[in-house]
Order: sequence, then C-alpha cells, then structure tokens
Amino acid sequence: MKLHEYQAKDILGKSGITVPNGQLVTEVDQATKATQIINGPPWVVKAQVHAGGRGKGGGIRLVQYPYEVVTATEALLGNRLVTPQTGPDGIPVNQVLIEEGVEIDREYYLGMIVDRSTACPTMIFSTAGGMDIEEAAASSSEVILKEPIDPAAGWMIHNSRNLLYNVDPPLPMGAVRTLMAVMGSVYKIFMTLDCSLVEINPLALTRDRKVYALDAKINIDDNALYRQKELLLLEDTREKDPLELMADKYHLNYIRLEGNIGVMVNGAGLAMATMDMIKMAGAEPANFLDVGGGASEDMITKGVEIILKDERVKAIMINIFGGILRCDVLARGVVAAARKTGIQVPLIVRMEGTNVEEGRAILKDSGLKFFVAKDLAEAAALVARQVSEKGLKN
Repeated sequence: MKLHEYQAKDILGKSGITVPNGQLVTEVDQATKATQIINGPPWVVKAQVHAGGRGKGGGIRLVQYPYEVVTATEALLGNRLVTPQTGPDGIPVNQVLIEEGVEIDREYYLGMIVDRSTACPTMIFSTAGGMDIEEAAASSSEVILKEPIDPAAGWMIHNSRNLLYNVDPPLPMGAVRTLMAVMGSVYKIFMTLDCSLVEINPLALTRDRKVYALDAKINIDDNALYRQKELLLLEDTREKDPLELMADKYHLNYIRLEGNIGVMVNGAGLAMATMDMIKMAGAEPANFLDVGGGASEDMITKGVEIILKDERVKAIMINIFGGILRCDVLARGVVAAARKTGIQVPLIVRMEGTNVEEGRAILKDSGLKFFVAKDLAEAAALVARQVSEKGLKN
C-alpha cells in the first residue's frame, strides 16, 4: 500500500526527522490561505499522486508570489498528471501540498528496502540525490552505497558509519551526526510499520547544516496490513484501478496490464509461466489474476466477471493446477460465470490435478463453448490460433 508524500512526511516528522512546513489543499480557494500560514517566498506546490518523476512531469512547481501559488494549484487540481512512471493517460490530481521553500546546499538520497539477494533490510545512501537519481544509479553505480542490516541486531552506529564515511567527497563537518540520527529513525520506521520501502529524495542539507526531508515515499507491505490498521485508514483508493478494488473485495490478487488476453491462474509462479506463454504466442496479457489455492466456486465466478469488465479483453486463458482448489470446483465456477455474463469471447481452459476428469466433464456437459486444453502446449497452440484468427496482437 502506497502513502502520499504528505502522509509519509507526517510519519517522518513524528519520528524526529525535520520536514518543511506545509499545508494540504483540495480546493483552489484554500491556496491563498496556505500562503498566509506557510513561510515564503519561495513556496513549493506539489501534486499528491502515487507516482515518481513528478518534477519532470510538471507536478512540482517552485513559485515566488502568492498569486503564483494559486495559479499553480489551479493548474494541477482536477487535472491529470503525466510523469515517466504514469503512462500516457496520467493520474488525476485530487490534492496538492503547498510547502515552504528550503535553501538547499547539497542533496542526498536515503532509502530503505528489503534486499532479496541478502534477505536483509538494507539502507541505501547516495550523494547524488534529486530528480536524476535513477540516471545516476544506472550510469555510476559506485555512487550508490548499500548497507545490509542484521534484523536480530538491529540498527547499529557502525552501519551508519559504513555509509557516511565512505562517500567521496567527504560530508561537511557537522552534518554526519544529524544524518546518523535520520538513518536510525528511518530504520525504526521501516521495521515498526512493516514497510517495503522508505525513501527520502532529496534529503537536503542547508548552508546552516540543517537536514530536511524534502520529498518522501513510504510503501507498506500489504501482507502486514492486518497489524497496521491505523495505516490502512490512510489508503487513497481513488488512485487504485476499480477492477483491483473489486478484486480486493473478493480476496483475489488482480493487477491490470496492457494486453488483451485475460488470465486466471492459481499461484504466482503459474501466472508468470502463463503470461510468458501468451507472449510467446504473439499476444499480450491483459491482467494478472491469481485466485489462490483455496478459491471457492464464487471466487472463480467473480474472477471471470472482473476479467470481462475490462473491455480490452478479447480472449481468456484459464490455467489451473488442481491441488487445494479442485478442478471440479473451478469448472463449476467457470460455467456459472459464463452463464451469468453471457460471455462472448473465446475461453481457453487448461486444468490438471485433483478431480480433473470431473472438471472436464462439467465443462463438456454445460452446453457452452469452451476450448479445453489437455496440457500447456495445447493451451499455447489454442492461444496462438486465436491470435492468428482474431487478430489479437497488440
């Protein structure tokens, strides 16, 4: 689950990390009042959307006069922001953060993730902070320093020293102690709130050696939300795909993609293999839909309904390995969904495992038209045939 910048900064501020004074506005007429209670000029007007690259997309504006704050707010609110991470359709801007400007001397990057290669929470620090951190990481990886943390020991002083004493050029006198404190707070936030990402970019150093978190991202591990109920209240569902919201309601794992072949599977590994198969057939998957190992007949029905609500879907590929989810349960769910929705697109079903013969018999006796594949190779051939006959290439 992603938090907005203003929400992340609220958490950072409560943890002792200095953030600029700011005011969230949702209406243009609130912008003038914001300039009266926030120090300026300059002021920074920032679109609050779940996407990076806002500065490059015009979503962050530095202004000098109160009327410019109003103009910038009006230009952002209610419009769609297109950034390198949103795609061409962009994201609607429903709220704007107006902040005091900070005189920056140096910009750093500070982040915390779980490094899968070491299976450890890992602190990342770089002196190349700011909008171009991705380019810096790609072209000069030596400027990105990483420090894995032993979860049993927790954050130790030597961890921060390993990061801060190995930068070139050296950090200014007086900044190291403050940065050490910020790193300790970031680690505590990361572990306490079950985060998958805590990022401050830029982490700004001023000429008087104060450190400010000028931008912040916090992502929470969805699997831990059951014990982070207060954070769950912060979720902004307006930016979430409506079909993903519907899938959440029925405990289905759904991610919308850019293709036109709907996909239903049970298991993430099988989903990846199925999507690879669709690509090899010359088409593109329209979604990732994992019904899980213990799906019921009703969940299968809802899954098919969700896939069909995507108007781009021109065919559906169902690939199930029956273990806990029996093939006969799958078949009944598919038949129920087909009858309920009056499905008009080709439906390819490949199933194997528990009660597979019963499942195939249910499909055969339904009186509905299904393409039933005996194995993955035949399923791939059926997808390829649909691509060829129906012109389903993207």
